[in-house]
Formats: sequence, C-alpha cells, structure tokens
Amino acid sequence: MFVAGIDAHTTYSVIAVVSNAGELVCKPTRIPNSEPDRLVRLLEEFRPVEAVVETCPTWPWLFDLLQGAGIPFVLAHAKRLRAIADSTYKRDEVDAELLARMRLAGLIPQVHPKSIEQREQATLLRNRARLVRLRTAAANRIHAHLHGIGLRLNRGHLLTREGRRWVRSQAWPLLGPEQRLFIRMQFRLVAQLSPMIRALDKRVERMGKRIPAVALLRTVPGIGPYRALLIATETLPIERFPSPAHLVSYAGLAPRTSQSGLRSIRHGSIPAGANRWLRGAFVRAVVVHITHAPDSWLSRSYEQTRERLGWPVARVATARRLARAVHAMLRTGEVWHDDPTNCEKGELHNRHVAATTPVL
Repeated sequence: MFVAGIDAHTTYSVIAVVSNAGELVCKPTRIPNSEPDRLVRLLEEFRPVEAVVETCPTWPWLFDLLQGAGIPFVLAHAKRLRAIADSTYKRDEVDAELLARMRLAGLIPQVHPKSIEQREQATLLRNRARLVRLRTAAANRIHAHLHGIGLRLNRGHLLTREGRRWVRSQAWPLLGPEQRLFIRMQFRLVAQLSPMIRALDKRVERMGKRIPAVALLRTVPGIGPYRALLIATETLPIERFPSPAHLVSYAGLAPRTSQSGLRSIRHGSIPAGANRWLRGAFVRAVVVHITHAPDSWLSRSYEQTRERLGWPVARVATARRLARAVHAMLRTGEVWHDDPTNCEKGELHNRHVAATTPVL
C-alpha cells in the first residue's frame, strides 16, 4: 500500500509517494496540469495507491481525474492541517511529502469531496445567492437615502410597484438631483437582477425535482425549493453523518465547549468555522417556519426558549433541533411530522452538544 501526497496549484502539481513502511519511494515530482495522463501513469506504478490533496480551487479536476482512474482520493481540510499551515519551511516538495506521511499516521482531517453533480448544484445555488445579495445591497442603498431625508418604508414594499410609486410621490420632492439619479440607478440594477434571479429560481425548481431528498425536505414548513436543494447538496449522502450530533456540528449549530482540569464543561457561542451555507439555511428556515406553522412542536420549542433566553439564542437552538429532525428524515425517508415523537424526540431534544469528532 502506498500513499501519494499531491500539492496542487493552478498550473502544476507536485507528487510525492511514500510506502506503508514510511519509505519515500518517489521523490517529489512536478507535473504540469496540462499533462493529466502523465500524473495518472506515475501513480499507477504504485498501485494500490491512495492520493491525498488539500482543499484548494484545483482539487475538483484532480478528484474527477483520479476517480475515473480508480485511484482512491482523500480530501484534506487545509485549515486544519496545522502542521503544514504553521510550518516555517514552506516548499511544494515538502508539503507533498508531509501530506503523504500525515495520511500514514492517521492525522489527515478529511473533507467529503462533492461529486460533479453536487458541485453543479452548489454552483447554481451560490450564483443565485450572490445575485440576491447584490439586489439586497441596491435596495439597502435606497433605504439609506430615504432615511437621510426622514422617510421610512417597510423593507418588503420597496421593490414592489406600489413602493416605487411611493418613492416617486413622497421622496422625490425632498431629494436633490444627484440623489434622484442615484436612486434611479439602484432601481435599474434591481430591474436587471430580478429577471436573472427568477430564471435561476426556475432552474432550482427543475433540478430539485430530480432529487428525492428535496421533495422530502419540502414537507417541512419553512423549507422551500431553494433551501431544500441547498440542504440536500450540503448533506447527502446522509450516511457520512453517523448521528444527528455530527450534522449539528458540521452545520456549526453546536456551541463551543471548554473544559480543563477540575473545571466543569462550559458552553460558549457557536463556532465561526463551519458550513455557513448549511447553518444559514437552517436558521432562516426556522424564521419562516414559526411564521407559517406557529402551532408546530418546533415553533412551541422556539417560544419556550425565547422566553427564557431571548430570540437570538432561541433561533439557533431551534435550528439545531431542526437539523436533528432533518437528519432523521433523510435517514428514514419519513416526511415531516408535527409530532416530535415521530422525529425521535429523545434524540432530537436531549443531545445538544455535537460529537467531538465531526464528519466534514
């Protein structure tokens, strides 16, 4: 058994192969990315061989190449590879060999490599999210100018026809020429972005229809086509999360914990380093859920927590419970039930702290 460490770059990759006994059997070799067949031939000389690559912009093509050649692929979490990140002697050749040796020692923090289909889904979802962010930024700039002249309009009404008419009738007389030009330009940006977002919404709908898990997730009040496809893209296959706690940890919904010596365990804020797409989907789904299903067990749990700890903590705690319910749904194939006993109540409500070794 051999392990190949690959330090990947935009134009070339450096490969070093180490045997199971720790012997460097292939010194670090630089191969241009324009010669993929040469890279495969080099690795095939050492079958059975396992390739280790850090997360970087170029890992997807290596994954597709090596998977097609039948070579096992291990994706390493670059941020957690402290031995490489904190090294005072940085060279591509050293990094490639160190990747292979860390894999032999069982020190590689693994990341799940998305398939080409999941990467396509992620590209669609992130494209839509960026366009929505640009449209929101344009609307916020209009709101800022309205606030500057002492006017206020509800956020949801500005981008409607009635909202635009209100701006022209109420705000226009109070605005200067440059301010009017600025607001007209922001409305033009919104007018250009909205059709593109609607077109992407249709693509999200069509893509979601091909994935059974998306239809399952859409039975949850508050999870529509976009969030259902996002959750499915970031969590499937669900078998890589052995327990709901692992999914909670991956989504960054479990609080930080610290314990030293005789001190008791202390819980803090949620971690910054997590899957922010998944965390955002669960938290925003809670906001919509309590509006459309105020009598559900999840909404009642939110209200109880909000009365004790306030809405910011309650929203995250409820998102954590929703993540546990989603894990149970995807694992069993059951649709959403308003009865928490059907969502494994003991598992969903009693285990709030994630496992110490989350699956990435």
